[in-house]
Amino acid sequence: MGAGTSPVDPAAEADGTSAVPSRADEGTSGERPSDESTAGKETSDGTAPSPDAAASGDGAAGGPAAGGKRPSRRFPSFTRDTARPEGGGRAASGDAPAPARQWPLLAVLCTAGIGLLIVAVDPFAEAFRVGTMLIGFALIGGAVLRLVVPSVGMLAVRSRFTDLVTYGLLGFLIVMLALVAQPKPWLDIPFLEHAVHFTIR
Repeated sequence: MGAGTSPVDPAAEADGTSAVPSRADEGTSGERPSDESTAGKETSDGTAPSPDAAASGDGAAGGPAAGGKRPSRRFPSFTRDTARPEGGGRAASGDAPAPARQWPLLAVLCTAGIGLLIVAVDPFAEAFRVGTMLIGFALIGGAVLRLVVPSVGMLAVRSRFTDLVTYGLLGFLIVMLALVAQPKPWLDIPFLEHAVHFTIR
């Protein structure tokens, strides 16, 4: 017998079968693979089995869990649903046309759009101031609608309090900036002028 050869049963060789056990026979001999052999394998959902799952014996007793697939412990990769904000329902019944169901949002957008158009076209004197104030009034009107109307549709972005503060504060600041804009401001605030001069110096 030379080096590198394995003993073969003459009777098995005559039959055409080999007495040397194959890898398939080793896999069905009833022995569980060690943790090292399963470390590089992946489950059916593409994730590697965790050590906790291997230690708990979920796959050793009866294979995967009910349903034929081992449950994943990972968090979902994307949000499937979000909660509707308070007052975010339809502003009109479901039988009404789409513009009627979203009339609060359309009212705010149309008013702000008219203000932007006046600023862009500049058709008369002080058009910049008037158009800017119209944008601010549109936001303040959105805050009033958010407070008064029970359901405002897509005008509701966050909670009622957050929307009130956001719309109201932004609208107020825009209106005030339009009133004190130079030259010839419509509203004169003495301490504001002193603060600006002090800041520039």
